[in-house]
Amino acid sequence: MSSFEFKTGKEFAVAMDECDPLKGFRERFFFPQAAGGRCVYLCGHSLGLQPRSARACIERELKDWADLGVEAHFRANNPWMPYHRLLTEQTAELVGAKPIEVVVMNSLTVNLHLMMASFYRPTRDRHKIVMERGAFPSDQYAVQSQIRFHGYDPATSLIELTPRPGESCLREEEIESLIEQTEGIALIMLGGVNYATGQAFDLERITRAGHKKGCVVGFDLAHAAGNLKLKLHEWNPDFAVWCSYKYLNGGPGCTAGCFVHERHARAWDLPRFAGWWGHDEQSRFEMGPKFQPIPGAEGWQLSNPSIVSLAVLRASMDLFREARMDRLRAKSELLTGYIEFLLSQTNTKRFSIITPHEKDRRGAQLSIRIEENGKALCEQLSREGIIGDWREPDTFRVAPVPLYNSFHDVFQFASRFIAAIG
Repeated sequence: MSSFEFKTGKEFAVAMDECDPLKGFRERFFFPQAAGGRCVYLCGHSLGLQPRSARACIERELKDWADLGVEAHFRANNPWMPYHRLLTEQTAELVGAKPIEVVVMNSLTVNLHLMMASFYRPTRDRHKIVMERGAFPSDQYAVQSQIRFHGYDPATSLIELTPRPGESCLREEEIESLIEQTEGIALIMLGGVNYATGQAFDLERITRAGHKKGCVVGFDLAHAAGNLKLKLHEWNPDFAVWCSYKYLNGGPGCTAGCFVHERHARAWDLPRFAGWWGHDEQSRFEMGPKFQPIPGAEGWQLSNPSIVSLAVLRASMDLFREARMDRLRAKSELLTGYIEFLLSQTNTKRFSIITPHEKDRRGAQLSIRIEENGKALCEQLSREGIIGDWREPDTFRVAPVPLYNSFHDVFQFASRFIAAIG
């Protein structure tokens, strides 16, 4: 952020908000309340805020259900049978994909298992999976269980990327070197952004290195979708999965997303776990015994999705399309850099920022390592209306989400954090 000159006073934050071209989106979300007004909500990396338009979207579907019953599948204002396709173009734009490459379905870990069922095909000579040692636990559980399911042992089949001693983040050149020098890798499965450190990985570089070695490459984009500018089709991974309740504001447990590259759209020889919603829709209701998958990512669907859940996601995705990811990303870089700048004004040694400093190696998140009593500090700030989240053993995570956070939010957080930590 060296090209932009931040300033310490409140007046700077107020001036930045006044000239922010995205400032109007803030009022299109509900904020939790605290004594004296709305909270400073910096927890969009865990659960995004509710769009004000979500209620109307849900009520529209509830009315169609009340008025039409089962006929709403075909006669609703937005018929339910193809309802998920109302999100296809927006989702493709969001992650830099073609419409045939994306589908909104299931939950993240279910989608991860479905992808590994098709793309992790271990053999005696090629059975290893590469992932971060600090990956989100659900990813670790899923990967380990897949390895065991195929009769292998995670002790020998799981390769965990580990930062150097004394460092918190992985070095890109060392990821690439490990891929180049390790034999027997079947699958590279990394998070787009590490949930704990906030490190964003160079997905194009990792994909290129993996494919050069003949590996399948997949990503968990839970902390990247709606956060970073993604170009999945161009970057060329085999698959990717993500949830929709963090930066995408779809609500708790919202239907997740999945990407399968176009080159696999008609790979009928790939094994898959099948369900009737992935069957060719022209003959789906003939209820035949033979599964005929839809070409593209839709062919991995299992069951009809929750319309109520998709309705909320539509409300948020409409805002993303209006705001545009390029503008959101530009504001995100400023907000995150502003937090870092303000925190750097104190000389205390009680905390350090473990998220990379470079803007292209992070998204809208800073992970702050606190030397002692960090959880108590996090709880104190929460009582004061400053909402981040705590991750054991020593990390306080905050995310200035550009769709609804302001520069004044950042100023308030930094001021109160510095005062609390002493």
